[in-house]
Amino acid sequence: MTYQILAEEGRAKRAHMETVHGIIETPVFMNVGTVAAIKGAVSTDDLKEIGTQVELSNTYHLHVRPGDGIRSGDQLIKEFGGLHRFMNWDRPILTDSGGFQVFSLAGLRKIREEGVTFHSHIDGRKIFMGPEESMMIQSNLGSTIAMAFDECPPSLADHEYMEKSVARTTRWLARCQEAMRKLNGQEDCVNRHQLLFGINQGGISEEIRIRHADEIREMDCDGYAVGGLAVGETAEQMYHILDVTVPKLPREKPVYLMGVGTPANILEGVERGVDFFDCVYPSRNGRHGHVYTNQGKRNLFNKQYELDPRPIEEGCGCPACRFYSRAYIRHLLKAGEMLGMRLCVLHNLYFYNTMMYEIRSAIENGCFAEYKKKKLEGMEAKG
Repeated sequence: MTYQILAEEGRAKRAHMETVHGIIETPVFMNVGTVAAIKGAVSTDDLKEIGTQVELSNTYHLHVRPGDGIRSGDQLIKEFGGLHRFMNWDRPILTDSGGFQVFSLAGLRKIREEGVTFHSHIDGRKIFMGPEESMMIQSNLGSTIAMAFDECPPSLADHEYMEKSVARTTRWLARCQEAMRKLNGQEDCVNRHQLLFGINQGGISEEIRIRHADEIREMDCDGYAVGGLAVGETAEQMYHILDVTVPKLPREKPVYLMGVGTPANILEGVERGVDFFDCVYPSRNGRHGHVYTNQGKRNLFNKQYELDPRPIEEGCGCPACRFYSRAYIRHLLKAGEMLGMRLCVLHNLYFYNTMMYEIRSAIENGCFAEYKKKKLEGMEAKG
């Protein structure tokens, strides 16, 4: 990997990152395909057309399904030559470690030093995953970037629990590094150049966040993520944690804000030095007829669009806006036709990907602050 900062404005940075699966221009929004597909019937050819640079999939979900039988799901994908070949995507992929399920499946898991025991959300069977297992699965998937296995504690957890949780995440990171070193050296490794990002945790505790950032900085990961945000705290609390944490992470390495967020969240994150973002909002909202525009968010189920011949957003170059009207897409949504959801998802992902291109250009031209102000003012309008 090479990572080069091309331009800066305050803490905002515009960087160029070269990986074994291609170039990533940052800041970047990763399009979320949890189980190796973007929900909404979006193909990998579609992703290229709308300007996607990085696809994100989830280790836990892919391990559970394609499924465990004679072969586990990740081994099945390995036999295809890795996730890139399995899903026909030749650009970078980031795989989440499965650690977030420690948080989201709270009623179905038990945490101990060795790792976490889950009960599958699909069939209830018991699954064990620790740092070594997570690294093995991600190695079998052959993703470009693997995430360290961590615990994502509730952001408002008490101080004592947070201290113990974060200390365990640090120990797990060391085990992930050792496991990846061994896996990348194996003869049958799918991707010998797989990168590993460490994850900063600590909820909304400034003290714990800073201390943890200092600790993992010394562990020399390929990149760093800020996890455990956008899970219950206020936006102001999240921005404050970024203000105190990101400066403690190596500026010369990529920084990833996990699971965030809205266009406003992304603009605020970029201003604080974040490179990578991901969120299910654009695809999830699109499947429910909610579309993003530079004049605010629109609900295409609203009757006001019943006879509207205009595209979702005039001047937009996405496949939906180039060929279809608001009235037609509304009809599809009301009729329960998959095409309606597909067109809305394509529009929203195009909107996000285009916004990231605009952000990169604004930083290069030294006008990011002006761009951010104008973008936020426009999106606060009533569409």
